[in-house]
Amino acid sequence: MARIDQTEDWREKHAPTISTFESLAIEAFSQLPEEFRALTGNLTIEIADFPTDDVFEDMALETPFDLLGLFEGRGLTERFSMETGDMPNRIFLYRRPILDYWAENDETLGDIITHVLIHEIGHHFGLSDEDMERIEASVP
Repeated sequence: MARIDQTEDWREKHAPTISTFESLAIEAFSQLPEEFRALTGNLTIEIADFPTDDVFEDMALETPFDLLGLFEGRGLTERFSMETGDMPNRIFLYRRPILDYWAENDETLGDIITHVLIHEIGHHFGLSDEDMERIEASVP
């Protein structure tokens, strides 16, 4: 039986850590079109293994694997009504659900992270699925 060269590459690999995941997300965000990134304002990207218990309950999730990402912040219509103490817009990417999705689908991890970023930003700002597909197609 012939040995498959690809197994050598994975023999010593581990799932990406939270810090590696954060680097992947920052790189993916930097590749998004400038006009799309501008929608977010001062965006922070945070990585967690799973949604918090509050998010789990508020969104009535069945399992902690049901949510890949979450946008928190102000949309375009709320931008000019800043209140004292407002936090910057932020996206949470949930590492374990994304890795689970990656294991079950034929997509690269980078493509999945990009997809989640685009959809979390896009849905929050009222973009259509067609708009988001066009943005996703424009990413190198």
